[in-house]
Amino acid sequence: MKKAVIVIGLGNTLMSDEGIGIWVVRQLSGFAAEFPYVNFVDAGTGGMAILHLIRDKDKAIFIDCAKMGQQPGTIRKFTPQEIKNTKVLAHQSLHEADLIKIIDIAKQLGQCPADITIFGIEPQSVKLGLELSETLAGRLNEYVTMVRKELANTNPS
Repeated sequence: MKKAVIVIGLGNTLMSDEGIGIWVVRQLSGFAAEFPYVNFVDAGTGGMAILHLIRDKDKAIFIDCAKMGQQPGTIRKFTPQEIKNTKVLAHQSLHEADLIKIIDIAKQLGQCPADITIFGIEPQSVKLGLELSETLAGRLNEYVTMVRKELANTNPS
């Protein structure tokens, strides 16, 4: 069966809370049997490779660290149209890319899912470290539950 939905965890697990998307998607992978129409992917700092991941999908869900000016640990759900992108790229990696620009490129190529949801999670700590901050680690199950609810409301084609 074609997997119509993809859940992509983004981030860098070497930078503490920056890796929250990866932590969430790893936890979600444990529920794969509940969602046979979903691919759960740790895309890390996948950059332009994301184009290939979302191609031919009906829905894409992204989970990433997002500085939104909220309390650390806050999770918010967005569509690409709702995001005001202020990301400044360091240009230190060939994999570095801006998610909204990647989505725009996918649209231009006619390969963009019709339905895109982005879950942004406000970090507590973005510095060298292999573990999440206590704040985000303590809310990991909440984040997983929120994405599972989104998937439960998804009608795969």
